[in-house]
Amino acid sequence: MNTIKYCLCVGVALYFSSSIFANALAVDLPNPQEALQTENTAIEEVGLSEEAIAQQKFEKWAQEFEASLTYETGEIALPGGKATLTVPEDYFYLSPADTKRVLEDAWGNPEGEAMLGMLFPTKYQVLDNASWGVTIEYADDGYVSDDNVEDIDYADLLAEMKSDVQEESQWREEEGYPSIALIGWAEKPYYDKGTHKLYWAKEIKFGESQQNTLNYNVRALGRQGYLVMNFIASMDQLDEVNAARDEVLAMVQFNDGHKYSQFNPDIDDVAAYGIGGLIAGKVLAKTGLFAVALVFLKKFWFVLFLPLVWLKKKFFPAKDTSAS
Repeated sequence: MNTIKYCLCVGVALYFSSSIFANALAVDLPNPQEALQTENTAIEEVGLSEEAIAQQKFEKWAQEFEASLTYETGEIALPGGKATLTVPEDYFYLSPADTKRVLEDAWGNPEGEAMLGMLFPTKYQVLDNASWGVTIEYADDGYVSDDNVEDIDYADLLAEMKSDVQEESQWREEEGYPSIALIGWAEKPYYDKGTHKLYWAKEIKFGESQQNTLNYNVRALGRQGYLVMNFIASMDQLDEVNAARDEVLAMVQFNDGHKYSQFNPDIDDVAAYGIGGLIAGKVLAKTGLFAVALVFLKKFWFVLFLPLVWLKKKFFPAKDTSAS
């Protein structure tokens, strides 16, 4: 009993001594829960490789990133006033600002111009490996005539596009991004003259990735331009994207005064290209680069498709040795 009392007295004395000393130095004692959390983190990291620690940090960052996004449904007036998006409950819309963060910060694509937004199915989170998304843009290049669409040779068009992608790939590598190669059509181009909507799909290979990326392209033609909608997914999601295509297309409608059928040749501009040029994509380039720069890599961050050196670079940046 005396021993217990002695220990209690010593503990109380140490507590008040430490409190008085800390107050004298104007230093706050650490929060016990925070201290325990820090200690547990340190214990967890003991024996882990730098790559494993980086992956743990990334997973924490990914949770915070998902929580920071604003998910919208219902009727969305797209920026620019040309079209309206009606988003059902099984999808959600991301604003231009959130879209930019997803494409560049989360998926590791080069910096680009702002989109009108992005669509995702609600059954996935944005950073899920199985997720896919649809980017939305508007090109005000004028009315795209669908005359002579039946005369397009898609084999020749594909060969031209592959050549353009090779040149774009060289720029990407010089800028530190994965190389890019156009493997071929994942879905051959198809144009519906009744709805004035065009779609095609490309199989893309980025760097040394074991899984190719699917870029599923949709264009909805309007009076003074067209909506650019691209599904970004993995090749093994082609069937799922095909099944969702018509549902996603139905969400977008041009507002009155901007519909394809309301084209007025007396006052409206006509694009310098037709359907073939639209598919080839060079006309979309706005920075001197080929429009293939608008082909997005899906989930550059994801560890299964990513050399661990990227995680190390993100969470263990090189130290500045210039002062030494």
